[in-house]
Parts: sequence; structure tokens; C-alpha cells
Amino acid sequence: MVSYAQMGLTSELMVTRRRFAAGALAAAGMAALPTHAAVVQTTPGQTGEDARLMLLFRNVAKAEDALDPLGMIYRGGEPNVTAFRQLYTDVQERAKRAVNVQALAGLRRIDRRKLSPERQISYDIFQGDKREDAAWLRPEVEALNAVRPFTHFGGMHIEFPSMVAKDGALPYTNEGDYTRNLALIAAFPQVLDNAIARFRQGIDSGVVESQLTVTNMIGQIDALLAQPPGGSPFTSAVRDFPASVPEANRAGLIAQYAAVTAKQVYPAYRRLRDFFAKDYLPAARAAVGISAMKGGAGIYRLLIAHHTTLRLEPDAVHRLGLGEVARIKRDMSAVSRELGFIGELRGFFDYLRSSPRFHPKTREELADGYARVARAVEEQAPKFFNRMPRSKLVIQPYPAYREKYEAGGSYNQGAPDGSRPGVFFYNTYDLPSRFLTGITTLFLHEGAPGHHFQISLAQEDTSLPDFQRFGGNNAYVEGWALYSETLGYEMGFYKDPMQHWGTLDDEMLRAMRLVVDTGLHAKGWSREQAIDYMLANSGMGRSDATAEVERYIAWPGQALGYKIGALTIQRLKRTAQDKLGAKFDIRGFHDQVLGSGALPLPILEAKLGRWIAAQQA
Repeated sequence: MVSYAQMGLTSELMVTRRRFAAGALAAAGMAALPTHAAVVQTTPGQTGEDARLMLLFRNVAKAEDALDPLGMIYRGGEPNVTAFRQLYTDVQERAKRAVNVQALAGLRRIDRRKLSPERQISYDIFQGDKREDAAWLRPEVEALNAVRPFTHFGGMHIEFPSMVAKDGALPYTNEGDYTRNLALIAAFPQVLDNAIARFRQGIDSGVVESQLTVTNMIGQIDALLAQPPGGSPFTSAVRDFPASVPEANRAGLIAQYAAVTAKQVYPAYRRLRDFFAKDYLPAARAAVGISAMKGGAGIYRLLIAHHTTLRLEPDAVHRLGLGEVARIKRDMSAVSRELGFIGELRGFFDYLRSSPRFHPKTREELADGYARVARAVEEQAPKFFNRMPRSKLVIQPYPAYREKYEAGGSYNQGAPDGSRPGVFFYNTYDLPSRFLTGITTLFLHEGAPGHHFQISLAQEDTSLPDFQRFGGNNAYVEGWALYSETLGYEMGFYKDPMQHWGTLDDEMLRAMRLVVDTGLHAKGWSREQAIDYMLANSGMGRSDATAEVERYIAWPGQALGYKIGALTIQRLKRTAQDKLGAKFDIRGFHDQVLGSGALPLPILEAKLGRWIAAQQA
């Protein structure tokens, strides 16, 4: 998962966080986008219409950057404190709608027929994005979303501490960085108070989160407040200064960070915690599925379209999942026999959970395993890819305050210029519930060539407009990462039945998501029913199954993108192989899939169709 991570946004969260999820223009300071044909300069290979389109993209991006202070930070820009303070406010909502209207008006003045093939792709992505944004920004839809600012999975209350921590998304290279970042931390209490106001509106309108989600958020806040301010993420930067910060100024910075954390940030967290416990939890809904929420059934269909880029009915997705689960179980039965087990597959699941053979004894055992796979992937990658990311990839465990509520692993993107590496996080919470079998497939998905390759190659390609470099959709991003797991077969990693089992188990997870997500949000399944289904059809431990189900509860529809996207890429690959025969080059195929940023699946399919036709000519 990219938990837009993203939190330091992890890969899942960056792509699935709404494009307008954070920030706002100052009410009187929003400049209109150009409404006339500007004089633009073309570059070699670029048409005049291309240049006008790229100018529109830059103008819209500038306006949206002002609306998205967190996104700006993750892209390496300076924090906008004013915009940050306006998170979760009506000012923010009005500004989002205005930018959207102006963006679509500007696009209508572009003649798509005069664009180059690559910019036609950009036009189609941009148009689809803005139309979808317009649908989500309708007042009746906003009334169901704005009053639920965050949940326990990827919420601001846990994202921001990761962002401002020493090794998070903010730079701490000199004294100026420390001063700017302190101002952002000092603004954070206002953001939490804004969120409380939004949640209160939800109570008044009857649009509320589930009791389970609220209870989990309270637990997360308790875990953070259990750390003394001096040992919290908010003060981590002043516990380890770079040499560029003068010794004479360090004591003052330490005192300022300590005071802001203890006197402003922690009290704001206590206000939020008290509000959740005393006011919001009693009003929260008992049922976990979003269809039980006022207007929830319609929102769920919008979320399916958002996360898969396809118009799919919940029942159809549910049936697809059941079919995939049955297919994968047949493969699992064969591998279980290779591992020496005789008996029914359900018995092997129980054996997996209980046998020490399959579980790490120490955190170091997991760390060594991931490092070993990373070296093997680095050796194999040139056979499958013409381009490699410039950004480095580092491997580290989740911080202790996050690990209990996180999945088995996630990815945080690096800086576009390579100055900050990408991070593959793995989970060491409750070691007996972790599996050695999943080391290879998890690294291929979250690290290389999964999220790290796709996200890094896109944001490093400066020829693309920003929304292709930094944006995307869940079906493509997570579909690519799940597809990357299958490359382990061609790389020879799954000749080991332990690791072969691990990739089948992870593929099973993604297939079960189709069943469980639709079960929870369209068929009235309970949390316990969903957990039982996952335990009955996989070897995952109860801790993982519980974390997964509670994630789906908090994030309806997101889990559907993985399997839908991977099945699409796999189908396109088979089509290319069948039509091109000996002309098929896996590196060229990957160039096409990765070369335009994260594409909606219909646009990806059209692009691959044109590439196949050109190769046949």
C-alpha cells in the first residue's frame, strides 16, 4: 500500500487521498486562471496547442498547490502555514469549487485534435480528474464527506506527527528549516480544532463514522499522548541537530519546540480525544458498513468508481472476488503439499499460524530477510526495466506509536529530486502473527519494483505535467504494485515453496478484499463476519486480519483497486504477448505502462493498444 503514506503519506494514501483533501486559498487571495489564449513558447516536438495545454496545467497546478499544503510538502516545497490553518473549513470548500470550475472552463478552450499523442493522454486524464472532482464537490456529496475529516487509517492526527518527525517529509537541514517547521507545528492545534467543528456538524446532520473507527482513533491519540512531549515526534528534530545549526542557537530551539509541543499541541490532542470520547462516540453508528450511514450506498458506488476508475456494481465485484478466491485456493493446495503438509487446506492455515517454522523470532530476522530480497531485486531489475529510479530506497520498521494500527507494510515516497529516499516500512508488532513467507512478495509490492519504481519514475519525469508526476489513481498504483509481485515468478524467487506460498497468500488477500469490502459496505457484513472469512480462506494471522478489516471499514472501496488494477495489467500483458510474439519485449512493455504516470485503466488500455499496433507495423 502507498500508506499518497500515504502517514508521511504512504504510497496508498498519496494516490487515494482526494486531490483536494488539504488546504485552502485565502478567501480574498485566489487568483483567477487565465481565460484567454496566452502567448506561449513551444519546445522541440511540442505543438502550439501542446504548449497552451501545458500552460493551463501549470496555472491549475499553481492554484491547487495553494489548496494543498501537505501535498506541496511531500513534493519538496515549503509549508504554507496560512493554507494549513484553513484545513477543514468552508473557505477551503469554496476555493476548491472555484478552481475546479475554472479548470474545466480552460480545458474547453483547448482543441484536443491538435495535441500530440502524449498530450492527448494528458488531456484525457485531466478532463476525467476534473469531472470527477466536480462530482465529489457537489454540495450534497460534500455534506456526506466534509463532516468526516479523517479516520483511524491515515488520519491527520497520525499523519502530521510522521510528517514533522526528524526523518519525515519536512527538511531539517538548517536553522531556517527549524524555524519554518516550528511555525507549522504551532498551527496544527487550529487544524485539530477545525476538524472537531466538522465532526460536530456531522453529529447535527446524522452523518457520522462507525463506533469502531472512533474507538480506534481514541486509542491512537492515547498512544501518542503516552509519550512525553520531549520524546514525541514533534520534538524529535531538536534531539539531533545537523552541524549547520549553530551550537549557540540550539538551546533556544529546544525550548521553543518543547513549549509548543507541551503547551499547544498536546492540549489540542486532549481536546480532540475528549470530544471523541464524550460527544462523538455516543453519536457514532454501530454498524461498520458505509451503506448504514445516511447517503452511504450512493457514496459507496462513487468510491468504487474512484478507486477502480471503472463503473462497477458491488455485486459484480463480489462475484469476481469469489471466483478469484476459489482459483487461488487450488494453487495453494498444491504448494501446501510441497511444504510437506497432508490434509485439507483449512488445516494448513491453522498449521501456518501455529508453527514457529513460519514466523520470525526477532525483528532482526525480518530486517535481514527484506535486505536479502532487496539485493536480489537489484540484480534482476535490468532484465525487466530499461529505466531505474534515481531515488534510493531504504527499509525500516514502523515507529512504535503507529505499528499496532498499520498493515504489514507500506511505502513513503521520496523527494522528486532524490534528496529524500523512498521508505519501505515493515511491521514488527506482535511478531508471532508475522510470517517469513511474505517477505519477498511484500517487498516486491511496497518496495521495488512496486511502489518505489512506479512513484519515483513518475515524479522524476519532468516532461510530464504535475498531475501525472504526482497524482494518480488507486487501481493503477496498487494494481501495478500487485502486478509487480507476479514478477517474482519470472525473477525465480518463487522456486522456494515458502516464498511461493507467501505470494499466493498475498494474492489471496487481494482477492478476498473484493469479497470483504463489498460484503461490509454493500451486503451488511459485520466486522466479525469479515474477519472470519479472511481467516477461513488464508493463512494470515488474526492480528493482520483484524487490521485489514478495520482498514476496509475506515476506507470503503480503496481495497478494490489492487486486484482490479493487477488483473487489467496482466490481461494487457497477455494481449501484447499474444499479438507480438517474438517481438514482445518485457522492458518495452514496462516502459509503456510506467511512462505516462498513473493512468486510469481505460486510458492505459488505449495507450497499450496503440503501442501494440505500432510494434506490429
